Amino acid sequence: MFRYFVTGAFAAAMLAGASHAAPAAATNSVFTWIISPDEDSCHTDIELLGRSSNPAQISLASDGQLIVLKFTKDEMPKRAFLAIDIDKKPYSNLLTRMEDPKVGTMVLSDETVSALRKGGTLLIAWLGDEPVSAKLAGAQQGLNDLKVCGAQVNVQYRAQVAARQEAKARAEAEARAKRLADEQIALVRAQKDAAEAQAQQVADETHRQQVEAEAKRQQAEDDQRARDAEAQRQEYLQRYYPQRPSYPPPGYYRPY
Repeated sequence: MFRYFVTGAFAAAMLAGASHAAPAAATNSVFTWIISPDEDSCHTDIELLGRSSNPAQISLASDGQLIVLKFTKDEMPKRAFLAIDIDKKPYSNLLTRMEDPKVGTMVLSDETVSALRKGGTLLIAWLGDEPVSAKLAGAQQGLNDLKVCGAQVNVQYRAQVAARQEAKARAEAEARAKRLADEQIALVRAQKDAAEAQAQQVADETHRQQVEAEAKRQQAEDDQRARDAEAQRQEYLQRYYPQRPSYPPPGYYRPY
């Protein structure tokens, strides 16, 4: 069971046209099947005319699997189950409003497509202010060509998408590998720098200790040389300038 969500007079007008076969338009546009490829499908444009001869345009598009009716309309519900008339017989399908609120699509059922293949007259009562229609001469071959074109284009599109995805995945994998390699190189470099810094610190400390030890040794040698020189001086003085005995100063009386 399908449900549609529409409100007010607009819903009533649309559903009235969808529920009953609309009166035939006075003028029919004779449709020529000109099929054009799109990015992932193919389409053909159909011009429909009403009594006032104001044209309304729809498109039939196919990716090789489905046939979708696309149209523009100023106002439409988000979803609705509406009918199109083929040779005065209604065929209902689900209407879906796209992100652009003025664009709608209708995936045609197998029954609807089968009726279209027989040609005749396509009439849509709810597309504009009045019913509009077109004669679908050559619909059998036209729909076959539309699906064949759509299938071929869609295969190419999916191949391109797969190739882009593969290229993207390969680029991401290469980027991850490069990033990992760079991180490993940075880690090795950091470890090397840390080891070199530690080795330099040890070398600096060893050099400081060596300098300090050398300074102490030099100081000890200097002190020893100073002591030796003083000892030699004292020995020289004692040898060449012996101390004379001391006598009391004159006039000094020492009692006995």
